[in-house]
Amino acid sequence: MTVTDHLEAPSRDILPVASARRTWAALGRLVRPHRALAFGALVLLIAATAVGLLVSPLLGHMVDLVVDGRGAGSMTLPAISLAVVAVGVGVLNALGTSTGSRLGEVLLSRLREAFVERAVELPLGQLERAGSGDLSSRITNDVNKIGEALRYAVPEFTRSSLMIALTLVGLGVLDWRFMLAAAVAVPLQVWTARWYVRRSMPLYAKHRTIIGDQQHQLLNTIGGAATVRALRITDDHERQVERRSRANAELGITEILLQTRFFNRLNLAEVISLTSVLLTGFWLVRVDAVSVGAATAAALYFHALLGPITSVLFLFDEVQMATVSLARLVGVVELDTSAPRPVAKAAGTPAAVTVKAVTHSYEPGHLVLRDVDLELAAGSRTALVGASGAGKTTLAKLVAGVHEPTEGSISITGADEALRQVVLITQEVHVFAGPLSDDLRLARPGASDEELVAALTKVGAVDWALALPDGLSTNVGEDGLQLTAAQAQQVALARLILIDPPVAILDEATAEAGSAGARILEQAAGAALEGRTALVVAHRLTQAATADQIVVLDHGCVVESGTHDALVSAGGRYSELWSAWSGTRT
Repeated sequence: MTVTDHLEAPSRDILPVASARRTWAALGRLVRPHRALAFGALVLLIAATAVGLLVSPLLGHMVDLVVDGRGAGSMTLPAISLAVVAVGVGVLNALGTSTGSRLGEVLLSRLREAFVERAVELPLGQLERAGSGDLSSRITNDVNKIGEALRYAVPEFTRSSLMIALTLVGLGVLDWRFMLAAAVAVPLQVWTARWYVRRSMPLYAKHRTIIGDQQHQLLNTIGGAATVRALRITDDHERQVERRSRANAELGITEILLQTRFFNRLNLAEVISLTSVLLTGFWLVRVDAVSVGAATAAALYFHALLGPITSVLFLFDEVQMATVSLARLVGVVELDTSAPRPVAKAAGTPAAVTVKAVTHSYEPGHLVLRDVDLELAAGSRTALVGASGAGKTTLAKLVAGVHEPTEGSISITGADEALRQVVLITQEVHVFAGPLSDDLRLARPGASDEELVAALTKVGAVDWALALPDGLSTNVGEDGLQLTAAQAQQVALARLILIDPPVAILDEATAEAGSAGARILEQAAGAALEGRTALVVAHRLTQAATADQIVVLDHGCVVESGTHDALVSAGGRYSELWSAWSGTRT
């Protein structure tokens, strides 16, 4: 039993892979706007191949001249002709290759852009279920595989295929029996190709998935290294990485063994065909059906075929792998990215949120939320509190439309449906590489500098932002100035203000600041939430204490709701949490 036999199937839902029909249809749509470029490349390659076929007849003619006892002077014209052919083939091949490469780069660029455009539109819930490794392996490994195919495999495959077809025609022109002799091993070659395709395509598809699993595991292990060490689960993660790596290596070895068997059978077919052509040539010369030069040309023709045949069948393997990668990209490009939105028709009043009988589970039989009812009045601020694992983040994501509830409904009334109704900010914010102003304008592309400054002012970030070396033009993020956790969160809150949604959700958005920046961020969050309906997953109970409504979750159920004073007086779960919180602060 191999590693891949007992390697458990991913618990996540990987992103879809397109069928063969959809993949080729998508490729056709990519090529269609560049038909002229594709046709030009094909014509140049055909011309180069056709001119190159003149070499064998010229050499055969020179053999006949020698057999006939002609003098050295008779070789001058054929020799000059060979030189002209060589130059012509070189020029035509260079033009055809450059044209094909230009076409390949254009197609790869369009495909990459379409993939990235669709990937950033994917619903967050779907990305979470698929895992980051699946998506990243497609935009890296699969795009690289397609790029290699477009730059090298496809042009060479096309050139070799044309060489085979036109050489067979050339053999037929010399004598139709040469063409039949060359075709003796075709049944073996066809059977070998079909045998290989049936086994290689599923193997390549499985290998691509395993690579995504391995990358996902590595990202999780490395990204959460501090947590892994803190929980003392290093050994477990190392075992998981080792198992995925071994599965990847094992599939790679299986592919190599399959390819070895494939080429062994093809070599046998080549030996059979070459023997058949040589014997046919010997017999035709003996019966005076062809000249020695013609037989020589036929032998040279077939010898010249060995390279293209091997190249076609080898590159066919590369094209197959690229096709699998293309199917993985097309599966994402053609994916419906319309995320479920908890939307109701506008009622002419400020936005209100109604959560009715919502039950949710990520896996069947494991409920995270149970029959949750919740009303967020327009313009109010509601705090979610509860122990870790109570379901707070899940409920926040359901309201934001990241996930769709398993049962029940979520509706928003009173908001302009043309606007982005709900914006979710978590503690895991990202500062994009580039000028700070560009980072902010992701929220509102047409925002003026004055509007950016106003948003930063509201969240208390304007002083440090304008004090940067180049002000709002300072490069931040990767390869730029690294912002602190509190500064990054202020940037996220400033984006929220620029988007100006009617409903905002903060999921422990101040948790990463540390005690020093907690008060600053809480003030920034409060300013950003002014004038909109807010749902706050409270990391600190001081946030909950100022809310209009507090909802206490316990094991996925709402166990209490009310104002801070009412819940403290009630002596229930929230009162216990508040007493514990107050005790740690005194």
